[in-house]
Formats: sequence, structure tokens, C-alpha cells
Amino acid sequence: QVQLVESGGGLVQAGDSLRLSCAASGRTSSSYTMGWFRQTPGKGREFVVHISSNGGRTAYGSSVKGRFAVSRDNAKNMVYLQMNSLKPEDTAVYYCAASRVLGTTPRVFDYWGQGTQVTVSS
Repeated sequence: QVQLVESGGGLVQAGDSLRLSCAASGRTSSSYTMGWFRQTPGKGREFVVHISSNGGRTAYGSSVKGRFAVSRDNAKNMVYLQMNSLKPEDTAVYYCAASRVLGTTPRVFDYWGQGTQVTVSS
């Protein structure tokens, strides 16, 4: 069992930066691929990024590539999402998730956090 808690969301202006954090707990949490997804009302969860268990492999969604960066600190059981050059269309609830595989679809992620709201004003 893995528990995930996101933090760091908030209201920012277009062009600003924000860093989200995800605290993972559970004996084997460092062995999981960690991902970030986002969701807006009435839409499904959109893949943002994932990072492999050792941090050696990452993949980004096309809408965030070049602006967002993911990292993890397994010693602290933390995953971070650095978001730069934020746009109003980045407004969403952001979820941290854990998976045994490297995937980009929500169904392969076994554990989810409660989400944190990011709002970008124009």
C-alpha cells in the first residue's frame, strides 16, 4: 500500500512558476514509477509526466514538454513537479500517482493522491 499526499498548489499569474510536491509513504514506495496527471471539470485525467523508480527515465505530455520538470528524492520519498511559464490552460487539479509500470494512462496507476488545485490567471 502506498499513500500519496500532494501539496504546493495555488493561484498564480500567467508566466509564473510553481512547484508541486508529492509525499509518498509505504515500505516500497521508492520502487514505483511516479506520475502526475491533471484534470479539469468534465474531462478525464490528462497525463502530465512520469518518472521511473530510479529517476533515470521520464516522459512528458506534449502540452507541458519544455515547461515542466519532474524529479524525485527517494531518500525522502518525495516527488516534485516544477512548473514554469504557466498558462491559463494549465489550470486543473493535479494528482500524484504511483504505478508498477512505466505508463501514461490512468488505468495503470494503482495509487492516487487527493489532488491539489492549480489556478493560473491571465
